[in-house]
Amino acid sequence: MRMALNEARIALSKQEVPIGAVVVAADRIIGRGHNLVETLMDATAHAEMQAITAAMSTLGGKYLADCTLYVTVEPCVMCGGALAWSQIGRVVWGADDPKRGYSTYSERIMHPRTKVERGVLREECEELMSEFFAKLRK
Repeated sequence: MRMALNEARIALSKQEVPIGAVVVAADRIIGRGHNLVETLMDATAHAEMQAITAAMSTLGGKYLADCTLYVTVEPCVMCGGALAWSQIGRVVWGADDPKRGYSTYSERIMHPRTKVERGVLREECEELMSEFFAKLRK
């Protein structure tokens, strides 16, 4: 999760919503990403999507069953769907997203075999988000 936080800080330095993600397989990072929505002017350029794409490219396939995604904020419905299609083995996030997180719509979005863990380094992840949105509101 610390590496995902590093990615989130990179996003923050680019005035992007500070969300970062890494995909790990066999104790090795095989994909990483941070939000690039504003930079690319692409609503689909979420941190998770960047990390999933990089991981699949590294593995040379479309399934991530033996991988774990670490992401600083709960994935949205779009990212949850992409994770389901990738059949990722495990998803770990820091801060819940009570407005747009996939679980506000349905816990069943993830693949049935995907294990989910939430709240890892929650305070650090929430602090980055709070800091970013507080500056926007000034």
